[in-house]
Amino acid sequence: MLRSRRLREAVLVTLGVITPVGILAVNASAFVMLHLTAFRLVIAGCAVLSGLVLNGLAAWWLLRLASIRAAALYHEYRVWVIGAAVLVVGLTAAGGGYLTYLGLRDPRHLPDALSMVVASGMLLLPFAVTFAGRRIVGLRGIIPVGEPATRFKPSGTSPSGRSLREGPPSPLPGK
Repeated sequence: MLRSRRLREAVLVTLGVITPVGILAVNASAFVMLHLTAFRLVIAGCAVLSGLVLNGLAAWWLLRLASIRAAALYHEYRVWVIGAAVLVVGLTAAGGGYLTYLGLRDPRHLPDALSMVVASGMLLLPFAVTFAGRRIVGLRGIIPVGEPATRFKPSGTSPSGRSLREGPPSPLPGK
């Protein structure tokens, strides 16, 4: 079954590492539970930071998509769109941190359903927004993000956008 030497070594190292890592994890968990009131604020702060990063990345991707797909509309309302994105990202991150803080109020009621739902939502929300954005782009048959626009010019035009019927540009000024 374990014919490869590398595979046998990997299995042996894994088996040797699992127990010490498990012991460290249990002791760290016990320490956190013993001092939950102190760690509660730190964990909530980490939840806020995580929400800012994950939701910020999803918002950045959506803003980038909007600037490419609806360039004129995006540039006209750029300040408002970016402001709304910052507000949404900040509120969702703060909400996630606050709900995490509330969920960790009583160590006798852990694991807490509220904390589990909030953590799952904080993980799934950015991925769901990104997935939905990609599906919408794919359903409309729009140019994929990152593709050079010259590759998708309508037939009959050169890469510079000039009609091929016009011929090459004139070397004389004004012609």
